[in-house]
Order: sequence, then structure tokens, then C-alpha cells
Amino acid sequence: MNHDPQHPTATADVVSTHHVFGAPCWVSLTSRDQQTTEDFYGAVLGWEWKPAKLGERFRVALADGTPVAGIAAVASMWQMAVAWTPYFAVPSADEAAARVQERGGTLAVGPLSFPPGRAALLSDRDGATFGVWEGHLVSNWEVWRRAQPAFVRLHTRDAFDAAIFYGEVLDWATERPDCCEVRYEGDEVVLRSGGDVVARIESGALGSAPDPAIRPHWQVHFAVEDVAACAKAAEVHGGSVLSHVPTEAVLRDPDGAQFTVTTRRTR
Repeated sequence: MNHDPQHPTATADVVSTHHVFGAPCWVSLTSRDQQTTEDFYGAVLGWEWKPAKLGERFRVALADGTPVAGIAAVASMWQMAVAWTPYFAVPSADEAAARVQERGGTLAVGPLSFPPGRAALLSDRDGATFGVWEGHLVSNWEVWRRAQPAFVRLHTRDAFDAAIFYGEVLDWATERPDCCEVRYEGDEVVLRSGGDVVARIESGALGSAPDPAIRPHWQVHFAVEDVAACAKAAEVHGGSVLSHVPTEAVLRDPDGAQFTVTTRRTR
């Protein structure tokens, strides 16, 4: 959901989930300590901050003035897991929530109204958490989608089954105009919106049996100019580096939330 929703105007840059749907449209972090979170991501990703309209525990992260993510310091208060969560654009949050439940998923929160839209927090039938958002998107939508979030990746037990679940919930690969395209590339399911890779689903070889050892989750990948510098800053500011190759590093923030930094040209 957009932590700082923009009310519709007469300008052409207002985009609705009725026209862009099925694709990730926002990412949100549930954290414990607001100041620690701001300091960490400011140092690692260069983000600046502004207050959000949802309350004092909420902030909007800015990259070069563009809103790129939301932070909600409510993990302890609401007894929620510390984690990054992607939100997908849908024409109807209520319909998407119903589809999730019909297909064995879980409705955790909502749908709730956050003018000018509605949001719900859900999990798929393997337990991976995600959200849906219905309504107006952030201003300058094309700028947002090409800013820091490069794509989101689902690590799951059965990529083929997950692709069917999300495809039915989010209308992927349908005849509707502007829907997302789904392709099988190697061992991954790759989702494209407007030609850009916006999500990947992986579980190892697609023909293999589901892996019971995998804890399904969505991982947010942020595009950066210098992966090594981000990894070093994470360690200096209380986080940790879980893995590191020249083009990508998996990091953990001080509260325990995992995310990935990816070389900007790697999509």
C-alpha cells in the first residue's frame, strides 16, 4: 500500500490500479525501531525521509526525491514479523482477497480503506506474505517503477504451483489489456510488466519435487550503483551480509529484515 497516498488530480500522471494491475506497485517494511531503521537505510541506500499521512510511526523513503518505499515501525505494537512486503496492484482488493482464500491462501488484514484506495495483507497457500492495493498509485508512476526497487523474487517450494496461484489471483497472462506477461526461463518463472522484469519465482528446477526445507517468502531487490559499498555500510550500521557476489548482496538490517541489493543494470 502507498503510505502517502496522492489524491487524484486532473494531471495525466495519476495512474490507477484499474489500468496497471498484477504488477508490484509498492514495497513496505515493518520494523521495530523507527530511528534505527531510518539511519540504517539512509546509510545503505541513501534514502531520505518524509512523514506519512498514516501516522507518526510511518515514513516514506525518498530516492532522489521519488517515493520508493514505506516504513511502518509497528512490528512490536501489532505483533507482526519484521519483514519487507511487496504490494501488487489490483482492480479490486476485495475480489483479490476472496480469490486468495478460495485458493487456499490466508487473509491477514483487511481489506481496509486508505483513501484514495483499499489494501489487504495476505499470504499464499505456502505461507509467503504479500499485499494488494486498489486505487491510485504514487505520482509519476513510471518514475517509481524505474527507481530503486528493481524487482521482487518469490523463494518458494514449487514455482509452477505458485505461478498458477498468483496468476489466478492477479490476472497474470490473461487477455486483459496491460496484464503482466509470464514466461518460464530456465529454472524461474519471470513476470514482466511493460517489458520490464518486475518479479521472479524460483524453487530450484521446475521439474523437481517441492523442497520442504524452503520457507517461502518474497525478497525485495533494490537497484544500486555500488553493491560492495552497500554491503560495507550495512555492516558498519548494525546490519549483516548474508551473501555477496559482485553484482548482488543479500543483507539483513538491524531488526532482522532481509533484502537484496542488485547492480542497477542487472534486471
